[in-house]
Amino acid sequence: MSACSLTPTDLTMKTKHLVIFAATAAGLALFAGCVTHLAPPQDTTKYTVENTEKFVLLDEPTQLAISCTGLQEIVQPDGRLIEIVANVKNRERQPIQIEINCVFRDEQGFSIGEGGPFQTLILAGRLTEVVHFKAPVANARKYTIRVRQAHPDPVHP
Repeated sequence: MSACSLTPTDLTMKTKHLVIFAATAAGLALFAGCVTHLAPPQDTTKYTVENTEKFVLLDEPTQLAISCTGLQEIVQPDGRLIEIVANVKNRERQPIQIEINCVFRDEQGFSIGEGGPFQTLILAGRLTEVVHFKAPVANARKYTIRVRQAHPDPVHP
């Protein structure tokens, strides 16, 4: 048998290797055009939203029904907040009862005081209400208005 002659078994083996090589090359060529963009790592918003946003909707019902149509910041010439005025709108047709409060923060973003209790606000359908918040101390520079759906009081139905 000469060095150039191939047996049927050799041809079958070479064919298998050629098919595997061709399939691998086709697969690589198929994915070569695909570019994967990895998103940069992100902090969880669970703990940072209230530190960066001025108006935060805390639950799904308010996210669907409530919007802030305007914020007015009344400040001293030195930058101290005196009062925040928020226009809170019910985007739904039916009335909704919400709870709203404002957490004032210092220059570094730390909460000042208790943040005030949540106050109940009943918004008629498609109505906008104006809500005022007074800064409790002189060093307030930032704030977060928080809104959540009101839950019926189990003690006083």
